[in-house]
Amino acid sequence: MTAEWAGGAAGFLIGAGCGYAMRAGRLCSFGALEDWVTIGDSRRLKVFALAFVIALLGTEMLIVGGLLDPAHTTYVPSAVPIVGIVLGSLAFGVGMSLVGTCGLGSLVRLGGGDLRSLVVVLVFAGMAYAALRGSLNGLRIDLVERIRLPMPDGVRSDLPALIEPWFGAGGRIGATAMLGVPLLAWILLDRRLLRTPRMLAAGLTLGCGVVAGWAATTLLADEFAAARPQSLTFVGPVARAVLGIVIGSGDVAEFGAASVFGVVAGSWSAARVKDQFHWEAFDDQREMRRHIAGATLMGLGGVAAGGCTIGQGLTAGSLLAVSWPFALAGFYLGGRFGIAFILEGRLSEALRSLFSR
Repeated sequence: MTAEWAGGAAGFLIGAGCGYAMRAGRLCSFGALEDWVTIGDSRRLKVFALAFVIALLGTEMLIVGGLLDPAHTTYVPSAVPIVGIVLGSLAFGVGMSLVGTCGLGSLVRLGGGDLRSLVVVLVFAGMAYAALRGSLNGLRIDLVERIRLPMPDGVRSDLPALIEPWFGAGGRIGATAMLGVPLLAWILLDRRLLRTPRMLAAGLTLGCGVVAGWAATTLLADEFAAARPQSLTFVGPVARAVLGIVIGSGDVAEFGAASVFGVVAGSWSAARVKDQFHWEAFDDQREMRRHIAGATLMGLGGVAAGGCTIGQGLTAGSLLAVSWPFALAGFYLGGRFGIAFILEGRLSEALRSLFSR
């Protein structure tokens, strides 16, 4: 088995585990935000916080142990396209509110028989590929990514690298503890959450999936290939997976694309086991238009942001990348605006509702 196919097999298995857990635990990043904004229920948000803590601790252990070098990843360049990340994450946030879920959630829904998600995934993938390598590639590079925030002395754009001159190697451990311990306490103090093991299991699985992705793509990499270590993200990989099916590209065998197929397969398995599989379609053309608009924003925004709520929210966050808090803020503001727009029905009322809270 070649290194590429071995990485693809690892991606499929990791994706399948996450897809199964996400469906079984009814976990969705947009659903977590919606619960918090509309009814004040933060349990699903804390599950994602748990996934982040697990991803952070595991990834930092890989780095300290010398297995993973952040400089070899795509998330910590020496100059951050900050404008693109902010605008892209805002657009992605609005898009996922129109669709009702994020990129990963669309794959999970598709595994359960939701044909609306099939349309979303196809549009999402098409727009993402257009921005990555197609007709919109030049526009993205020349306009959206032109303004970059350079790091001091050209160091990597992750927090440990920035504070290393003052705190040395211990800065990484200190930053991890300062962020991880308060979040873990916030999670463990919620007794209602602790009584929902299926949700906790989903968060643990997703966090472990990020760590496993980093480990697998590092250990299974071909030493003569230029492939970078990667982990879970669902923008570029979705585009490559769909294109690979259409043209028979070998991209379907790489980790990211294979994880996309794994998520769908895992979700399908959970739906079958729990007798939840059933076909769903659009109620009317208005709903279809909303989903297509949302998928378009998610595809374009996800590329500009450098990842989705999983890619930036967990995978980049596990490296303590500088882009991470900016992307999170954009996802939150965009998602909250989208929720307000759907509830209020008019742009002016949505803006008023958003800023009045």
